[in-house]
Amino acid sequence: MDQNVAKYLNQQIMTASPAKLVYLLYDKAISSLREAIAAIEKGEIEARWKANARAMDILQHLWSTLDVERGGEIGEQLNQLLPFMMLRLPDVDIRNDPKPAEEVIQVLEPLRDAWREIAMKGPAAGAAAGGTRPSGQQPHMPTERTIISA
Repeated sequence: MDQNVAKYLNQQIMTASPAKLVYLLYDKAISSLREAIAAIEKGEIEARWKANARAMDILQHLWSTLDVERGGEIGEQLNQLLPFMMLRLPDVDIRNDPKPAEEVIQVLEPLRDAWREIAMKGPAAGAAAGGTRPSGQQPHMPTERTIISA
């Protein structure tokens, strides 16, 4: 990747609102799953594994930073959906099957679209939506830092 493009993307992430960051995570999870599906079609096992692992890392991060208390009913539903999706995705690798990825994409797309709308309304709307943990609070379970590449 061009160094200028990388700097631009880094700047976009560093200045994004919390709502936009959540939107970007959902969007990257979807694009990663699409990459995994394309890799299955091409017979590229390593590419499939990397793309699927990236999507699972993103879902793990979203789940571990989910603030169920602030998210209310939606937070409770996400607290059930995210682990369900994480349990489906290993089948992509185990069975070399695109179906679980396709199913998870169908669940993720409306969530991504909702967060895009929230992000477009500005910071006040993102704070009102809940679902992200206030800075300084620790997640319920430890996770590795997720690096999302372009």
